[in-house]
Amino acid sequence: MSTEKLSTGNLSTENLSTGNLPSQNAPARVIDGRAIADAALSDLSVRTRQFRDETGHVPCLAAVIVGADPASKAYVRMKANRSVAVGMTSRTVELPVSTTTEELVDVLRALSEDPVVDGILLQHPVPVHIDERVAFDAISADKDVDGVTSASFAAMALNGGGFESCTPSGILRLLDATGVELAGKHAVVVGRSPILGLPMGMLLLRRDATVTYCHSRTVDLAAHVGTADVVIAAVGVPELIKGAWIKPGAVVIDAGYNEGNVGDVEYVAALPHAGAITPVPGGVGPMTVAVLLEQTLAAAVRAAAVRA
Repeated sequence: MSTEKLSTGNLSTENLSTGNLPSQNAPARVIDGRAIADAALSDLSVRTRQFRDETGHVPCLAAVIVGADPASKAYVRMKANRSVAVGMTSRTVELPVSTTTEELVDVLRALSEDPVVDGILLQHPVPVHIDERVAFDAISADKDVDGVTSASFAAMALNGGGFESCTPSGILRLLDATGVELAGKHAVVVGRSPILGLPMGMLLLRRDATVTYCHSRTVDLAAHVGTADVVIAAVGVPELIKGAWIKPGAVVIDAGYNEGNVGDVEYVAALPHAGAITPVPGGVGPMTVAVLLEQTLAAAVRAAAVRA
């Protein structure tokens, strides 16, 4: 299948507005999330250095991980490496799998009160015996750079304030870089998690898209997906969304990541139908990390203003 990659260095946005859809036989354009994220991180590195020179403070991201899940540890290590690469410092707090909700809350509150720490990330998922919502909400909203607290969600949904959930915010950045006009378009979000699906719909509504929420139990999911100008797959079920369901020319963002580097969309089968599509990996993930680090710098800047 012939594909054309999109990056910020060579964007071609012709036909990506759903008012001018490509023909069904046109090859899908692959949205190069790595290239878009690299450009964002390059700019972030410059701004971080300027902040350090002006204030003498090095922005710090603290990551908390409970248990020894190899994938989670790899994610945290990657985020730490990226933070150092843009000129920030990184702190990793590893807790045993036996950690209770109360013990985790104590750690998160201590980090929230630490003036050296600007942003806090609680690696998801946590062990099943932990009340994840209680743990998330123990993070100070001022340091919730992953956008997971109830306060951040409310601020984002109601007035556009606070820190945005990183993956949904990163998806909007990918859509913007691809030249997708969202106002008036029909977006179908497949997934309803509080840190991905739900905030994704809120952000799309703020862009004047018409939003339909679906999930793994939606009756006749294919019919809903088939009406979408923009499909956001965030349900965590491998290849749940079939390529044949995709409306010709629709933009498909696959935020799923399942074992074996498989997304939530039947990627190869979707290529002949989609106008543009993200791969897995190399699509949504890199932009999520870029937003996380951008919001860490933003938190540091806000804290510096309060101290001044």
